[in-house]
Amino acid sequence: MPLETELKLAIAAHDVPALLAHPLLAALPSQQQRLVSTYFDTPKRDLRARGIAVRERRAGRQTLLAVKTAGTVAGSLAVRSEWEAPARPGQFDFAALVDEPALAAELRALAGQLAPVFTTDFTRRHWLVAHHGASIEVALDRGHIHATTRDGPRSLPLLELELELKQGPPEALFRLARRLGRSAHLRPLAASKVDRGDALARGKRAKPAKADAIALAPDTRPVEAFRAVALACLAHLMANEGGVLHSEDIEYLHQARVALRRLRAALRVFAPALPRRFVARWAPAWRGLAQSLGAARDHDVFRTGLLPGLLPLLGPRDAARLQTWARVQGQAATAAARRSLASRDTSDHLLAFTRDLLFLKQGHPGAPAPSFQPWALKRLRRSHRQLLRGIRSADLFDPIERHQVRIEAKKLRYALDFLGSLWPPEALVKLTEALVQAQELLGAMNDRVSAQHLLAGASQGGVERLQMVLGAQLVQSAAHLPLVLKAVAQAPAPWK
Repeated sequence: MPLETELKLAIAAHDVPALLAHPLLAALPSQQQRLVSTYFDTPKRDLRARGIAVRERRAGRQTLLAVKTAGTVAGSLAVRSEWEAPARPGQFDFAALVDEPALAAELRALAGQLAPVFTTDFTRRHWLVAHHGASIEVALDRGHIHATTRDGPRSLPLLELELELKQGPPEALFRLARRLGRSAHLRPLAASKVDRGDALARGKRAKPAKADAIALAPDTRPVEAFRAVALACLAHLMANEGGVLHSEDIEYLHQARVALRRLRAALRVFAPALPRRFVARWAPAWRGLAQSLGAARDHDVFRTGLLPGLLPLLGPRDAARLQTWARVQGQAATAAARRSLASRDTSDHLLAFTRDLLFLKQGHPGAPAPSFQPWALKRLRRSHRQLLRGIRSADLFDPIERHQVRIEAKKLRYALDFLGSLWPPEALVKLTEALVQAQELLGAMNDRVSAQHLLAGASQGGVERLQMVLGAQLVQSAAHLPLVLKAVAQAPAPWK
């Protein structure tokens, strides 16, 4: 069974000359050819549902039939089974192509229903590069994806770089990507040609993606569990990256922020099981991006959620000026968040973190790996105790102490998200519900504190009055906190 291991990278058109001038590529001969590929599926998209792609590619005078399976995707790295061989156009001889009998039989049963879904038409320029003990094909693809939809013909531009491992260690792909990235900005690309072509053919509009539920097996190891959780967080972040950069829908930014928050929380939850050097490098590495996304989110919540209820307290002129100020400040914060997410530093972080994550070893060499469920129980018990300690000792009318309780509640909530699948849902439902209610109230209070800080930078008349109104709302909310937090403290949990 042949395996394809490749790293996909996005590149902007203005960076292509710098890439071509990179010494690694400029010193090597390259080949160039036009490739026209048609992707097939059934009317019900049976292949897509299984993560299987059937492709007929015309390369010069030759036609190649290919089958690819879903495989595994980690960030922008994909490892999947692939079969490809010369074929006659329109002839799906899966029995001769695929050496897995069950898959070949499944494809033969569907062959009569297969019809074209979309086409890619691009020019590929490729090099064979020897790098860090590996042989890697570097392929630059430039062209378009075409599909016929109910609304007529549609197309998307296609420009990407693929690094395909021909021989050697997969880690070399990341090393080469980062080296090429010193000349041209290369961003990890999670969406394959099949993903983009299928979405185009369906006429599906992109929308913000929420985090997928995480299910961990009881017999896994903590390091393996962390890898699964962190990869899910990366997938969540990368699924929203394009929307943050190109869409006016602020929900993309909110979801990207949640993904990054979850990733940082996972580093804290699993830290005792991870190598110290890994934690020391990556725990602080995402802080700058997180702060940038958080600032944009604070401005958005203030402008769209809180400000409309405050404006009637001002005169028409002051209200109009404050609304304009809030819009300008919010646009600046969003632009800063986009720059941070689109920066070379962030792209390099994503590549380096994915590489370190995939080749992560047990935290303490030579020590036996702990059983996962007892380890997880210990981590949840510790987080729960810290939260209860904070609830008992905090002055809930003090913003700093209240914020610390909010942080501890978040830590426990994320730990439950990551580890909760090890227990029956009913064992954690009461605690989860109580934490959700506490987070909603504490989050709403934190939004008002942030609004007070933002208003301190405004020069419009009446701002002080609005800050006082927000302060009064905080006092009212704080009066409800003890009852909400009492529900958290009294909720049953497996470790109690």
